[in-house]
Order: sequence, then structure tokens, then C-alpha cells
Amino acid sequence: MKKYEMQKPLYVLLLMIMLALSGCAVGTAVQPWEKETLARPEMTFEGDKLDTAYTEHIYSSKEGASGGAGVGGGGCGCN
Repeated sequence: MKKYEMQKPLYVLLLMIMLALSGCAVGTAVQPWEKETLARPEMTFEGDKLDTAYTEHIYSSKEGASGGAGVGGGGCGCN
């Protein structure tokens, strides 16, 4: 068997990996006219403000305490 014939599958594998990864390299910036779509209330992490307030009320009622839904950290300085 020739040396080239043994390396052919390796070349094909490398080519397939490069083609697959080249699709991940496309990075398009968000255009100014597209920012309006991304700024809609349903695109936020919190979602509906009324539903979020209701969920926090239920959580604080079940736990018997209020707060604690913000940034973590204690008095020991371990934020």
C-alpha cells in the first residue's frame, strides 16, 4: 500500500472538521434596526413583570422570608 493511500482518510477527516468549524466562525453584528426586535419585553430574561412579581411573592410566602432573589454574598466577603 502506498503512503498516500493511507493518508487519504486523514485528509478527508481534516477537511470535514474544517468545513464543520467554518460554519461556527460566522459572526455577524446586530444591526441598529434589529435592536428593536431584541429589546421587546418578551425577549428579556425575566419575562412578564407581573408574573415575576407573583412568583417572587409565592416564593417568599413559602420560605417565610423576603428577598434573597438578588446577588449572592454574605458578611464574610465571599461574594
